[in-house]
Amino acid sequence: MGYAKEPVQKPTEYLKAHEKEPKLPEPQKTGRVNQPAKPSVPHPVKDRPLLGVKTNKNFISQNAVDTIMAVPRKPEKNFVDTRKGDKFKLEPSGLEPVYVKKKTFGTVPTYLIERNEERAKFKAEYEAYMQEYFKKGAMRTMSDGERDAILQGLKQNWDDLHHAYQSLSVSIDTLPKKMKKEKLESEMKALEKDIDLLQRHQLIYIAD
Repeated sequence: MGYAKEPVQKPTEYLKAHEKEPKLPEPQKTGRVNQPAKPSVPHPVKDRPLLGVKTNKNFISQNAVDTIMAVPRKPEKNFVDTRKGDKFKLEPSGLEPVYVKKKTFGTVPTYLIERNEERAKFKAEYEAYMQEYFKKGAMRTMSDGERDAILQGLKQNWDDLHHAYQSLSVSIDTLPKKMKKEKLESEMKALEKDIDLLQRHQLIYIAD
């Protein structure tokens, strides 16, 4: 119990100046380690380049021939829009229809054609699989004519209910009027849900 006992230093082991400063390691000798030496300087006599070499090439006539045979450079298209004559390039300005004149303008990209073909192939395989599957369960897909006829009937019913809803009185102050209004609203919401279901799904299966 009590304070921890620590060994007391001797009077001769007092703290001296710069004793607690960190000591750096001894410096090491620097030099090349496994590095190849640079090539020597060329010899002033042995490695002297050849001087006085002449050629029979006629540079004037060669330059003339190259100029005649060269393809003429097309003039750069620029436009000037200030009184001082400041000119700018025409193509990046957007004033010239560059993209409309391209050969591939207006054509469907290749990746879209491939994607549509894959989508049509997958749809055909899925329809064939579903027809084979529902044949076993005595189910069939709804035809477009049946679907359109049902949609027209639902929309006609919704129009009739909407007309009846608009014919209600402005003040709903009695219980029968309130019940009639709530009934019409619930029937209209049910018809809207059925219409949305038929419009969103192209394939609808019916159990015979």
